[in-house]
Amino acid sequence: MTDSIQQLRQQRSGDLVKGLRERLRESQQRVARVPNPLPEGRLSRMVGMTLEAEGVRLPVGGRAAIHTASGQRLPAEVVGFHGEKTFLMPEGRLEGVAPGARIEPLEQARLIGVGPELLGRVIDANGRPLDDMGRIRASEQIPIEGRPINPLKRDPVRTPLDVGIRAINGLLSVGRGQRLGLFAGSGVGKSVLLGMMTRHTEADVIVVGLIGERGREVNEFIHDILDVESRKRTVVVAVPADQPPLLRQHGAWVATAIAEHFRDQGLNVLLLVDSLTRFAQGAREIAMAIGEPPATKGYSASVFARLPQLVERAGNGDKGGGSITAFYTVLAEGDDQNDPIVDAARAILDGHVVLSRAIAETGRYPAIDVGASVSRVMDALINDQHRQAAHHYRNLTSTYEMNRDLIAVGAYRQGADPVLDEAVAMRARLEDYVRQNRLDKVNFDEAREQLFGLFGLTAHKAAA
Repeated sequence: MTDSIQQLRQQRSGDLVKGLRERLRESQQRVARVPNPLPEGRLSRMVGMTLEAEGVRLPVGGRAAIHTASGQRLPAEVVGFHGEKTFLMPEGRLEGVAPGARIEPLEQARLIGVGPELLGRVIDANGRPLDDMGRIRASEQIPIEGRPINPLKRDPVRTPLDVGIRAINGLLSVGRGQRLGLFAGSGVGKSVLLGMMTRHTEADVIVVGLIGERGREVNEFIHDILDVESRKRTVVVAVPADQPPLLRQHGAWVATAIAEHFRDQGLNVLLLVDSLTRFAQGAREIAMAIGEPPATKGYSASVFARLPQLVERAGNGDKGGGSITAFYTVLAEGDDQNDPIVDAARAILDGHVVLSRAIAETGRYPAIDVGASVSRVMDALINDQHRQAAHHYRNLTSTYEMNRDLIAVGAYRQGADPVLDEAVAMRARLEDYVRQNRLDKVNFDEAREQLFGLFGLTAHKAAA
């Protein structure tokens, strides 16, 4: 009897010790999950858009809230530091910011809500709705920085993407996962061409990033250029020109993150960013504000490092997954095709479509300069007959352009050059091929058959 009582006491004592150890372990885990307290700081200096803070210990990319005189909390992001000073860039207007303002570190990372709830909506760089359709209850939160993909695990670009534009489908064929630049000066029809793609493309989802554009153009793009049907599968991220440079950068990151989410769901996404130049200018403003020296035409070295970081996130995903086919408009200031951003974009993209002001002035739209444009993956997407027809078209148009002055002054004599004779005889038909009304759709097969028809080929002969 005594032994049984002793055993019972030992068992109860062991259970008590075990329970205490378990509770201690749970308490230790809860304590480990509590974030370390971050010291608050004070605003010591403000120059332009740059805020200098003392006492803040945050890494580059960290976020903080600045308490204004009116009691508001202005979000800001750390963009650099020097000694004991931390440089922050605000995400909003600086009205009400006073000397010595309290700066409160924020633990939360920059996340964006994603999911099918975004389709048909217009949001800003913070994911807040700009339309009058109510709150967006996104099903998932993801960081805007995205995740890198092993280049060896990406699917190769082998499948054509129909964008509904005859000149591109027939002469500059685009593949799923390709990244192209749309180079043009101001007022040459970039936005209209993007609108045609959103209307006519066969992509499952369209993500449009309107970065640094005028507010009027944002409104026109959404209500006039997009139609009702295409809007149902489109997400628009709008960051007008009056927004701080930090938000202009974030707008491009957010649009890309949303496209990545839909790609990871196995969908084919068309990403349109208008414009890559405004993104670069925002990066330049930030770099100059923190004292980074300029390198080329006022652009610092960090700007040219950020461009591939953005562009490389587009493309095909893991093998068997979805794709992001991306078009980035690049503003050629003064129609200069050697502008540093134009030159940098040309080097990191898989091709470029050049819009010509001279062609636009003749009334031909879209004003695509076929000779100056190129799709670097086109040969992997089309058959030999299509390739030969496209090359012949280019040869005829380039021959005509080289001899335009001779033709204009009457120095051209028929019979001296058979290629030039053919180019002159077919000039009107070649022009009509690349002319297209913005409401008309020409799918990939139609564009190819019409290209064959220019040279007396048929679909049956082309397939032979």
